[in-house]
Amino acid sequence: MGKTMPNNDCVLSIRLIRSFEHRNLRFLPVRAVDLNLTTEQLMKIILENVKTSSVPPPFKKYEFDTLKIEHQAHGAKTNNPVMNCENDDTLMLKPGLTLMEQNVRNETELAFFKRSDYEAYLSTTSSQN
Repeated sequence: MGKTMPNNDCVLSIRLIRSFEHRNLRFLPVRAVDLNLTTEQLMKIILENVKTSSVPPPFKKYEFDTLKIEHQAHGAKTNNPVMNCENDDTLMLKPGLTLMEQNVRNETELAFFKRSDYEAYLSTTSSQN
């Protein structure tokens, strides 16, 4: 039987998206994540990591406010170079719920962005189709 990873030893890959239109993004690994954390607790940890990381200063001052599951380890990836724009209702992390309750697992990639920018991006991409 395979050994399961403890809930507090997960690594998440965070895709920091500063601009959807200009594809301005950076990746930030976050280690030793407890899947019993809530969405808000994870956001706080990510923001603390951003401040001490080597990402450019514009990312450090940006007002990220939303997390969305981009893809799971060993799962299919989207064709969109910036972010998966489908299934927002199920993939956006909801406040007050734990990561485990929202199907976040070890090596999950999460997009971290500003919700208003994402909605503006969606409206421009849907008007082009």
